[in-house]
Amino acid sequence: MIRLTLKLSSGKDSGVEGYPMRSWNIRIVLVHENTGEDVTANVFEKATYKLHPTFGDLIKKPPFKIQEEGWGEFDMRIVVTGMDKGGDHELLHDLNFQKERYEAEHKITFKNPKANLLEKLRESGPVGGEENGVKPKRADDSAKKNRKRPEKGVDMEKLADSLQRLGEEDLLTVVQMVHDNKTADTYTKNDVEQGEFHVDLYTLPDGLVRMLWDFCVEKLGS
Repeated sequence: MIRLTLKLSSGKDSGVEGYPMRSWNIRIVLVHENTGEDVTANVFEKATYKLHPTFGDLIKKPPFKIQEEGWGEFDMRIVVTGMDKGGDHELLHDLNFQKERYEAEHKITFKNPKANLLEKLRESGPVGGEENGVKPKRADDSAKKNRKRPEKGVDMEKLADSLQRLGEEDLLTVVQMVHDNKTADTYTKNDVEQGEFHVDLYTLPDGLVRMLWDFCVEKLGS
């Protein structure tokens, strides 16, 4: 969860009747899931404030604080960029002068965050693997890989080999099939940087294994 805090104060005359010049600042922090306290937003590399055209875009490094002045209210967009290729996340913010201080909270989701990013995210509270698209491997994974499938007629080693032989379009179909039919126990990882999709076949439900087997047989033959 991200918290935006705005503070403002009256300043000099703007020259526009009824609209005094205001000095205002905005800062960005994370919200600790358990305590609600502010946590340094070190999961981001930069924040790009897309303000009114009279200001232009402002790019800030941590702690992402801006200090400006003006007399008009407007809607702004703030794009925060996650560390370690964590992607861009856009926040919409209504800049108004109704209160001298107000806060706005925004929830964002990182898809398949890398290890360093996960480590930083944990500073603001527990990180659920399923919520971020990554399920940590358990200690018994190796034993699970050695077990035999109850599903008859499926050779897991041959299935793994067949999946690697599929064409690009067929692989996209496989990825969609996995996403549509996976369970909470399914381990997947989407490595955007390398253009790779990883899946532990032994964590897939039996029905999905059968679907993948039949698909490979249809595309490649028995």
